[in-house]
Amino acid sequence: MNDTTTIRSEMEDYIKQHGLNITQFGKLSGLNPGTMSAILNGNRVMAVNQLDRITATLALPEGYFYEQYIQEYLNEASPNWRRIRPFMYRCAELNKLGCIRQALKLLMDNLLYSPLLFEMAEVFFQEGKKEAAILLFECVAANERSQYSERLAFCQYRLFSLKLGGDQALNLLVAHQFEPYVDRLDETDQLDALKDLVNTYRSLRQWDKVNELAQQMGHKAQIQYNLEQRQTRKNGRESKKMSRPLFVYIAYANLLRAAVCDARKDYKQALQFTYAYADLSWVEETDPETVHWKGLFQHWAQVNTYVNRLMMGDISILPKYVEYIEGKKEIFSELLNIVEAANLYNIDVDHILGQFNDAILSYEQQPTSTDIYTQQVIPEQATRFWYELAKYYLSKGRYSNGFGYLFRAMEKSSEINNKTVIINCVGLYERFKKFAADEIQHQYQFYIKKVWAENEKKDPIVINY
Repeated sequence: MNDTTTIRSEMEDYIKQHGLNITQFGKLSGLNPGTMSAILNGNRVMAVNQLDRITATLALPEGYFYEQYIQEYLNEASPNWRRIRPFMYRCAELNKLGCIRQALKLLMDNLLYSPLLFEMAEVFFQEGKKEAAILLFECVAANERSQYSERLAFCQYRLFSLKLGGDQALNLLVAHQFEPYVDRLDETDQLDALKDLVNTYRSLRQWDKVNELAQQMGHKAQIQYNLEQRQTRKNGRESKKMSRPLFVYIAYANLLRAAVCDARKDYKQALQFTYAYADLSWVEETDPETVHWKGLFQHWAQVNTYVNRLMMGDISILPKYVEYIEGKKEIFSELLNIVEAANLYNIDVDHILGQFNDAILSYEQQPTSTDIYTQQVIPEQATRFWYELAKYYLSKGRYSNGFGYLFRAMEKSSEINNKTVIINCVGLYERFKKFAADEIQHQYQFYIKKVWAENEKKDPIVINY
């Protein structure tokens, strides 16, 4: 539409061109003649669902008139929330983010809309309308007058969750931006926020941060657990329901601190933390959810005990480790541990890799989940797995397999912008490039140019003179 054209004039032109009267046009649009007449005469404000029907009648794309609708019907001195609310829902459904931004500008100066926008943002978040939710949470956060507002902190928590993605450099920035707001959240939300934040830092291998935040989470969870136990004994009531039982956060803090010790190669200390989360005899609850989580921690403790012994050089434990993970559904971390140990102690694990070949192939497709661990930690582990597998096969002189896994590691690490693994891949190739056939060398040049181009796009170097 040009600047002088209005929605009503478009309707009038259509009616004239097709020789219709108001009743006929209303029937085509599914609106009664009185409503249609009032709209055309400017005596009635059109609702967005009516606009959608008229747009369909004119054979125009969905949302065609939305920008004009904002100017003609929503741009009032006192915006009408009953009209703006359904309009913004439709914009979210059609992913018309520019229209949402325009509508938000009409509401920005009135703080009374903040609670309404926050509720809408939560609905968008739950429905997976990610980009629309980000716009609303950012708007609410920008309009909060108090920097210590709980609603501001929760908006930042949502923005942290929504903005995490496949770029580890950006994820680090997002984590740093959110971290100061954790203590401003409701006490029960703090634990989930710390869990998500610490898993993000874990995927980034920021071990000092993991250790610091795991301690905080464990300490806060222990205080809340003790308070809940006293409250339950006193009046039989439980506190606010959380995403996991409270004891899980205490045990998980020890698991995370064990992971920190593993990364620092302090396997003896890692075992002490492993024993701590294995012993859950102090947990008083006996409900099915508690039993489920206890079983998971027992499993993780058993597996990680084997891993610690293996990484300390106790190769004799490997058959028991393999036997224990047989039949388990999720064994990706375990396979990574096995290949890392094989490279560290020059162990032949061909038979193990063959045994779990189907599981290895299944990890080509990363699982989808809203859980931060699945979103962030598993992709990071995947890049290291392909790298370790490449190192294993290249060291054994099986160059076709080795270079194949090396290129896979390069591709996956480039996707998540993991510069450490990219550098390791380049170093590994240089070490074995004399064994690379011409085809492999051409393939490497292709991958390295692709990695460079993608990295340049994400993190360009700008030179100022």
